Amino acid sequence: MFLTRFFLPVLKENPKEAEIISHIYMLRAGMIQQSASGIYSWLPLGKIVLEKITEICRQEMIKSGANEILMPTLQSAEIWRESGRYEDYGKEMLRIRDRNNRDLLYGPTNEELVTEIFRTHVKSYKELPLNLFHIQWKFRDELRPRFGVMRGREFFMKDGYSFDIDKKSAIHAYNRHMISYLKTYERLGLKAIPMKAETGPIGGDYSHEFLVLASTGESQVFYDSNISDLSLGDNHIEYDNCSNLKSIVNKFTTPYARTDETHDVSLFEKIPENRRMSGRGIEVGQIFYFGTKYSESMGAKIDLPNGKRIPVEMGSHGIGVSRLVGALIEANHDQHGIIWPKAIAPFDAVIVNLKQNDKKCHEISIKIYDILKVNGFDILYDDRFESVGAKFSSMDLIGIPIQIIVGPRGLSEGVLEIKSRKDGIRKNIPLSENFLELINAVMI
Repeated sequence: MFLTRFFLPVLKENPKEAEIISHIYMLRAGMIQQSASGIYSWLPLGKIVLEKITEICRQEMIKSGANEILMPTLQSAEIWRESGRYEDYGKEMLRIRDRNNRDLLYGPTNEELVTEIFRTHVKSYKELPLNLFHIQWKFRDELRPRFGVMRGREFFMKDGYSFDIDKKSAIHAYNRHMISYLKTYERLGLKAIPMKAETGPIGGDYSHEFLVLASTGESQVFYDSNISDLSLGDNHIEYDNCSNLKSIVNKFTTPYARTDETHDVSLFEKIPENRRMSGRGIEVGQIFYFGTKYSESMGAKIDLPNGKRIPVEMGSHGIGVSRLVGALIEANHDQHGIIWPKAIAPFDAVIVNLKQNDKKCHEISIKIYDILKVNGFDILYDDRFESVGAKFSSMDLIGIPIQIIVGPRGLSEGVLEIKSRKDGIRKNIPLSENFLELINAVMI
């Protein structure tokens, strides 16, 4: 993509309305634009990142055995009345009425709707277990929207829903989701700690939320430092192996890790003092087991071999996809701008032409662009007639991992300059016909 053809409305100054780094940088980097309080348009750069995160979430859910569906943003109020949550949910739910005087709502979550789908089509234990997920926009009318996409009213969510014959199977589904989420966060380059949590309006008696440590987090967290060293790595996960999944989950949930809502001082003080940690955390996901809370009230039942008919065991599991964009920036930035992890960077590399009106600089830049594109890289070419300082400033701001710097002096010496955005290290590589070293530099 040529930058002169790419819509990138970069701001030079910090917006006055932005309070935290992620909000500042997302506005300045031209990723989002506020449409209304807590509601944003996602501009090209932001949309690319959002889609990359979405795809990683999707891939890991499919690996865990889930089926993707897509439910609407608007839901009938009737199914919420069935579950008993229509009046209980509170003012965060946006309620509307259509021209036929039917009550609708803009979905803040989808337990009722997915339960209705299940009860319509699934009747027998033979069709279980079943795991469904969707990725969709949601709306909660927050009293005080703030911090950009971190606490907005409209947000993009990945929701997973599990249906099982008994509690044992439902807990296995819970473990599937926990490990799938841990894999997702690791692929994104995030350290997200599972912490014992309250269930809130979702309901149930078993829940963990995943928090990224950051000074701007809304939650106070307390944890054993040992949990920071845990990782799934590249190990293959056998999602049908109940005992293996349980052992992995136990490894991640045994060390003390809680928010202020569930914090137990007496348990925390049993940890050696040098391992007791506290700080702030950003919630990026939560999983719930709630048994028959919805299936009981909504009549979602299955037939057993003995002819008995029982309500299905359920759980729901969510990842805040749009919130993850903000969390990733909070965890990956410096004073100059964003530092994207490679997996979700909007482009693999950017070619910075230091003298756009120089014929040789332009020709070499185009040649590099074409070679990298042919080799499967997403490349941005900064072909603007801007000053060198303006180009470097905007490229540092948007955080593309590799900057390929093409200038007259370097070309006269037969070299290209490569800069790593993460650590600022610069190195020269020889200007060659096949650009093999360049390709290797982009791959690192």
